[in-house]
Amino acid sequence: MGSMYKDEQDDWITVCLKYLLFIFNFLFWMGGGVVMGVGIWTLVDKGEYLSLLASSTFAVSAYILILAGALVMVTGFLGCCAVIREQRSCLSTYFSCLLLIFLIELVAGVLAYVYYQALSEELKQHLSKTMTENYAQPGKESITQSVDRLQQDFKCCGSNNSLDWMHSVYIMSTKAESRLVPDSCCKTITHHCGKRDHPSNIYKV
Repeated sequence: MGSMYKDEQDDWITVCLKYLLFIFNFLFWMGGGVVMGVGIWTLVDKGEYLSLLASSTFAVSAYILILAGALVMVTGFLGCCAVIREQRSCLSTYFSCLLLIFLIELVAGVLAYVYYQALSEELKQHLSKTMTENYAQPGKESITQSVDRLQQDFKCCGSNNSLDWMHSVYIMSTKAESRLVPDSCCKTITHHCGKRDHPSNIYKV
C-alpha cells in the first residue's frame, strides 16, 4: 500500500516536472522569436542609420540577433519534442544546444564588456565626422536623410551638441543660406528655421 502511494507520488512529480519543462521550453521558444524579431526590426526599420556607423560591427550585431533568435527557437522546439516524446537522442541534442547557447552568451557578454567603451567612442567620433563632412554633400543623399531622421527621432542636434555643426562643410558653404544648424535640428521644422539656434527653437544636445 505504501509502495503504491509512493509510486503514484513519484508519477505525479514526474508529470509536474514534465509540464514545467514543456512550459519553460515554450517560453524559451517565444523568447527566441522576440530576439529574432528585434534583429529583423533593427535591419528593416533602423537600417538607414547603418550608413552613419563607423563599421559593419553594428550591422553584424543585428544579424547575430537573428541567428541567435533562430537558434533559441530551434532549441526550444527540440526541448518541447524531447519532453513530449521522451527520446534520449532528442534530449542529448537539446542539452548540447543549451550548452552552445550558454557559451555564446558568455563570450558575447565578455566581448560587450571589453569593447563597449571603445565602440561607444568610435561611434561618437565617426558620427561627428559623418555629420560635418558628408551632410548635404553631392552623392551623400542617404546619409543626409539618415542624419535628418536621426535628429528628429531622438530630438537631438549634432553628435554631442548643436555646436558640432559649426565645423560642418554644409554650414560653412553658401548652400546653407546662413543657417547655423540644419533645419532637422528644429523642434518644429520650417524652411530656414535652422538660422536661429536658440534653445526655444532647436534641440541643443
